[in-house]
Amino acid sequence: MFVSPEQIIEMLDLTPSMIVADFGCGSGHYVIGAAKKVGKSGKVYAVDIQQEMLSFARSQAQMIGLNNVETIWTDLEMPDATRLKENTVDLVIISNILFQAENKNQVIKEALRILKPGGRLVIIEWNVGDEKSKLGPLMDARISPQNARTLSEGAGFSFVKEFDPGEHHYGLIFKK
Repeated sequence: MFVSPEQIIEMLDLTPSMIVADFGCGSGHYVIGAAKKVGKSGKVYAVDIQQEMLSFARSQAQMIGLNNVETIWTDLEMPDATRLKENTVDLVIISNILFQAENKNQVIKEALRILKPGGRLVIIEWNVGDEKSKLGPLMDARISPQNARTLSEGAGFSFVKEFDPGEHHYGLIFKK
């Protein structure tokens, strides 16, 4: 089975009033699940460089009556990209975007900057060494779990655990 955003959101123990940021939100699969979990008293920031993805995520949320989603159009490889205040977010999700980023350090640093002390970073990326699969990016473009962990720990995160987000991917959880 491919990555299941619903199952991953369930596993993350989100509670009402939490604040979540989805870096590279795409069409909003994590955004919708997280917005339902954090409820009216919480907030989900859908962050992406593609305006059409943000429009789609926003309209998906509005269609089902979720008013706690805010979109941020930005390049996550720039300093202070989200323009959110420091130490204000409970959870940052980075799913399938690190392999595309030239400045991976800056993406991780932005997550660290906006997360509250004790806040969590969730990284989901394509498996390396899955040569049989024709799915996903080229193998040499992918980031290994070890490299993702080295980047995150180098930025100041503490490793919590690895998890299985579904076929062809790996998942890592860190704490600020």
